[in-house]
Amino acid sequence: MDPIRERLERLYPLCRSLTGDGVRRTLAILAESVPLTVHAVPSGTPAFDWTLPPEWNARAAWIADAETGERLVDLADHTLHLVSYSTPFHGRISRAELEPHLHSLPEHPDWIPYRTSYYHRDWGFCLTQRQRDALGDGLFDVLVDTTLAPGELVYGELVVPGTSTDEVLISSHVCHPSLVNDNLSGLSVAVELAQRLAEREHRLTYRFLFAPGTVGSLTWLSRNAEVLPRLRHVLVLTGLGGGGPLTYKRTRHGDRPLDRAAMHVVGRREGRVVDYSPYGYDERQFNALGFDLSAGRLTRTPHGEYPEYHTSADDLGFVTDAELRESLTAIEEILEVLEEDRTLRNLAPYGEPQLGRYGLYPTTGGRSADDAVMAMLWLLACSDGATPVLAIAERAGLPFGVLRRAADDLEKAGLLG
Repeated sequence: MDPIRERLERLYPLCRSLTGDGVRRTLAILAESVPLTVHAVPSGTPAFDWTLPPEWNARAAWIADAETGERLVDLADHTLHLVSYSTPFHGRISRAELEPHLHSLPEHPDWIPYRTSYYHRDWGFCLTQRQRDALGDGLFDVLVDTTLAPGELVYGELVVPGTSTDEVLISSHVCHPSLVNDNLSGLSVAVELAQRLAEREHRLTYRFLFAPGTVGSLTWLSRNAEVLPRLRHVLVLTGLGGGGPLTYKRTRHGDRPLDRAAMHVVGRREGRVVDYSPYGYDERQFNALGFDLSAGRLTRTPHGEYPEYHTSADDLGFVTDAELRESLTAIEEILEVLEEDRTLRNLAPYGEPQLGRYGLYPTTGGRSADDAVMAMLWLLACSDGATPVLAIAERAGLPFGVLRRAADDLEKAGLLG
C-alpha cells in the first residue's frame, strides 16, 4: 500500500479537535515516520489577541430512544456525529428540546456535516437528514460525556537542515476529525515530503509545522520570534486530493519568489492561480501585517467549492493515490525552483557556441532540436546577468527543471557563470 494512503487510513478514525488526546495520537502516528518534536502549551496562555482554550476530550456521546434504549446517533459510529467542543450533558428530553442541538444537510440526506463550537459553550449532534427524519417524537436519552478542563494545546514541529539557514515553512493543520481531504491529505503528504527532503542535500532549511488551525499557528508564531527573520517562504498544504486541478493561492503581496515558482509549476500542470484573500487557512495568519511573511497555499479544489467539504463524504474514497502523488510532485517542483533559481551570465556571448565541442549537442544533425538543446539555446540567448533562469523558462515555455539541468551542463562546460 502507498505509505501516504496507509497513513491516511490510520489517521482517519481519530477524534481530533483543537486540543486533546486525538491530536496527541495523530502526532504520535506522524512521529513514527519523521523525528517530530511535540510542543505543549498550557490552556489559558495568551497568543496575541487569542487565549488558548481549555483542553477538550470526548469519551462517548449518543442519542437513544428513551423507551427502547436503541442508540439512534452515536459518536462511536463516526467522529463527525458530535459537535466539536460540545459541553457535557446527560438527560432525558423531548424532540422539541433536542431539535436546536441537531445539525444535518437536507440537500445531501446521507451525509453528516462537520460543526464546531470552539468558543461558544453548547452541545450538539450532527447526523444525516435521513437519521433526523427517522428520530420520531421522543422522548430521548442524551449523553455527551466530554471534558473541558485546564490542559494543553499541542503541536508538532520538524526541522530538516540545509546548507543555508534560510528557511521554508511547510504548514498543515491538525485539528480536523475524520475528514480526509481537509486535512489528512495535507498531513500525510507533508510527512512524505519531509522524508524525501531528509534523504538528499538541499540549500534551504525546511521547517514543518503540524498545528491546530488559527490558534495553533498563532501560538507557534508567538513563541518563535527568533525564527521569523529566517523564513523566506511559507507554504500551507491542505485539500491535496478530492479531484479538481491544482490551485495555488498567492501571498498577500502576490509577486514573491514563492508566487512565481508556484505559478510556473501549477500553470504547467493546467492548474489555476487565485489571488490572496484574508479568508481560508493559516496562510492568513502568516501573511498578517505584523509578520508580513510570504505565505501561499496549495490545494486542489479550494475549501467550500466542492459539496463534500466539511461533510462525511470527505472520506477515504474521496481522494485517490494518483491525486496525492501528483500534489507531492508539484510541491517538490515548487521547492526545486526556490532552491535552484539563479541569475547567470553567458561567458561566450559572441554568437552561438559550438555546443558539439563540449559534448552538449546530438552527434546526428538534421532533426529538430529537443527540449534539452532548446533549453541551452534559450539560456545562452537570455543569460545577461540580470534575468533569472525561471524567467527564461517562462519565456521558452519549458519546465524549470529542464532549464536548470541545462544550466548545470553549461556551467560545467564554462559557458555560463
